[in-house]
Order: sequence, then C-alpha cells, then structure tokens
Amino acid sequence: MIYLITGGERSGKSSYAQNLALKLSDTPMYLATARKWDDDFQTRIDRHQSERDGRWTNIEKEKYLSEINFSGKVALIDCVTLWLTNFFTDHKYDVTLSLEEAKKEFLAIANQENATLIIVTNEIGMGVHAETHIGRKFTELQGWMNQFLASKADEVVLMVSGIPVKIK
Repeated sequence: MIYLITGGERSGKSSYAQNLALKLSDTPMYLATARKWDDDFQTRIDRHQSERDGRWTNIEKEKYLSEINFSGKVALIDCVTLWLTNFFTDHKYDVTLSLEEAKKEFLAIANQENATLIIVTNEIGMGVHAETHIGRKFTELQGWMNQFLASKADEVVLMVSGIPVKIK
C-alpha cells in the first residue's frame, strides 16, 4: 500500500502522515531524507524528532532508500522535496538524471514485499514562481516526481490548511 501526502509548506502534511502511520502500526519507521544544510535545518530536524516517541524507528537516509528493508513494515518517508534536492544538487542541477535516479530508487522500495509506504511531498508549483533558473528547474523536477508518485500511489491526500482532502 502506498499513500502520498501532498500540500504546501506548513499545511499539516507531516502531522497527518505520522498519525496515519501510528494507526497502521504500533512500531512504524520514520525515514528522514533531510541533509543538514545549516543551523535552521538542524532546528527543524530537532523539532520533528521531538514529535516522535519510542514507538518509532528513526532512520536518516539522504538518497539511497533502497538500501533499507521495508518488507512487512509501515514506513513514513519525509520528505520527497528534500530527497530530490539531494539528487538535484549532487547531479549539478540535471533534472533528467535526478528524476531517473529518484524514480529508480522509489521503484526499488515500492517493490519490496508487503511494505506500506507513507510518502510526504510538497506542491511547490502552487506557490510563487521561482525567481532563478535553477529554482524553476527544481519546480519542474518536483512536479514530474509528484505526478509519478501519484500514479503509483493507492491513495493521495492533499493537505489544505491542516485539512486532509482525499484526491485519489
């Protein structure tokens, strides 16, 4: 089963996804994809970690999610945007290569036996138009990956102002 939770920044995606994971399992996995870019990011990571208690198995993995065994587990992957950023920067802003590698990694985990994946992503294309060329390229990358993930997901929920709206 694959759940995709999408929406804007601070729309309630992570809280919704965490509550869903705890409904589905007493001991879910939390997979953080954030790269610690600066002190602000570390503060955000610390806040997210404090929201999870001892029921969670916390794993930090920047790119190669297929190295983790998801079989028979409920796993929350938070989030696709930060995960894609890692590919995008490491591949010198090459959209095609980043998208190919991210899709390949996703398919490798989605094909694991009896895995339940809850994936958090951002709808960055619904906001302000990016000022820079690289920003616009990343918005395209994110949009294409979101479309791919939504096509593979069994359920898609759009979070709007803390309210879940089931769209698939």
